Amino acid sequence: MKKILPYLLFAAFNLSLNAQPAVNSLINAPGLKRANISLLVKDIETGEEIAQYRADKNTVPASTTKLVTTATALEILGKEFRFETRLQYNGEIIDSTLYGNLYIKGSGDPTLGSAFTGNSLFLPQWVQAVKNLGIKCIEGAVIGDASLFDSEGVSPKWSWEDLGNYYASGAYGISIFDNTCRVSFQSGPEGSRPKILRTQPEIPNLQFDNNLKAGKTQSDNAYFYGAPLENYRSIRGRIPANRTEFISKSDIPNPVLYAAQIFTRALTDSAIIVEKEAQALFKPDSFSPRITFYVQQSPPLESIIAEINHQSNNHYAEHLFRYLGLQAATQANRENAVMVEKNYWQKNDLNISGLIVHDGCGLSPSNAISARFLTDLLCYEYRSANREVFIKSLPVAGESGTIKNLLKNTKLQGKVQAKSGSISGVQCYAGYIFWNEKTYAFAVLINNFSGTRKNTVKLIEQYLLSVVK
Repeated sequence: MKKILPYLLFAAFNLSLNAQPAVNSLINAPGLKRANISLLVKDIETGEEIAQYRADKNTVPASTTKLVTTATALEILGKEFRFETRLQYNGEIIDSTLYGNLYIKGSGDPTLGSAFTGNSLFLPQWVQAVKNLGIKCIEGAVIGDASLFDSEGVSPKWSWEDLGNYYASGAYGISIFDNTCRVSFQSGPEGSRPKILRTQPEIPNLQFDNNLKAGKTQSDNAYFYGAPLENYRSIRGRIPANRTEFISKSDIPNPVLYAAQIFTRALTDSAIIVEKEAQALFKPDSFSPRITFYVQQSPPLESIIAEINHQSNNHYAEHLFRYLGLQAATQANRENAVMVEKNYWQKNDLNISGLIVHDGCGLSPSNAISARFLTDLLCYEYRSANREVFIKSLPVAGESGTIKNLLKNTKLQGKVQAKSGSISGVQCYAGYIFWNEKTYAFAVLINNFSGTRKNTVKLIEQYLLSVVK
C-alpha cells in the first residue's frame, strides 16, 4: 500500500495539472468568482476524471433534472411504454340510452391533444367509439376521472411567479392540449392596458384580472398568476405596444374538468344528448363497476423522452415523473416519485446524497444535484441496454433542440449531446462529449453568477473547448 499510494497521488496531481488551467479560467472568470459551481468531466471507458471542481457539492440543476426523470423512466418502464386513457361507462345501455355515466379514465398522459407529439384528432375518435355502442342519450354525465394521480398538480416548491403560466402547468391524471391556453391581446400606445380578444381554447368560466401594460419591449413579458384548479388568473407584465394581435400563454387551470366539458360538447354536436353537466373526479368513486370500451394510447416512451430532452418540455417531464410514483403506491404523487427515483439509483450504486429533487422538470429552485451524480448517471446510461435511445433523446450542440446555438462553429459542434438547464441565476449543462475516439460524461452546474447569462454560456463553452485536447 505504501508503494501504491505515492503513485496514485502523483497521478491525481498530474491530472489536476493538466486540467487545472481550464478549471481556473472558468471559476476565476469575471461574474463567476462568487458563484456556486460544481463540475466534473469523466472518461467513460477508463473512469478517469479529466477535470473536476467541487464535484460532490449539491447545486441547483434547473432542467438538467430532466436527465434524472427520463433516465429513471426509461430504465423502469422501458422504451415501448405507453400511457393509456380509457373510455368507460357504468350502468346499462337500454334502447340507445345509457343509464349511467361516461368516464374518461386518465393515466397521466401528457400527449393527449398535444401540439408536439401524440394524437391531436382524438375527439372525433372518442365520439365514434360512443356511437359504436349505439348510444344516443346519456342519462348521466361525462366525468373526467383523474384519480390515478393526486390533485396536487404542481410542486409546492415552485415559485409563485411561475404558477399559472404554461411552462408551469399542473400535472394531473388527465391533461389536455399541453395544458396550455393561448391568450390573444390587442395593444395600444405605451402605458395603456391591452385588450383581451380571445382565448384558444375557449375555457368555460375562466376569468382574468388584467393588469398588463403595453411597452417598448418586443418580447412576451406577460405573466399569469393563479392557483391550480381555480379558474382565475391575474395578468401582469408587459407586451409590445401597438399590436393588432399578440399572443401570450397561460395554463389551463383545470384540465380534468375541461377534458370532460369538451367531450360533452363534441357528443352534443354529434346529436348525442348528455343530460348532466361535465364533472371532474380526483378520488376513486364508489359507483357501480365500469366497462372499458375504448383505449387511447400515447406515443412510446422513446418519443416522449426525446421531446422532453430536446425541447425541455416541463409538461411532459412532470407527468412522467409523477407516474413513476405508481411503482411504489396505487396513486401517483410527488413524494412517491421521489422515493422511486432515489431507490432505483441507490440500488444501482449511485450516491443519492447528490440527488435532492422536488419535481421532475427542474423548475424548483430547491432542487439540488451534484455534478458527480449527473456524470455517474450518464455513465450508467452509456452502459445500459437503453444507451442508444437515451443518447438519441439529447439534442446536439450547434445543431438541434435547446443547445442548437451552443458551441456553434467550434471544434465541438456536433460532438456534444447534452441537456441544458436555466432558471433565474442558474446555467447548467450535462451530457456527453464525443472527441478523438473517446466519450466523456460531463456536468457543469453554475448558480448565482453575477454577469449576464450570455457571458456565462460563453465561459462554459470556453471551458469545454479547453478541457478536451
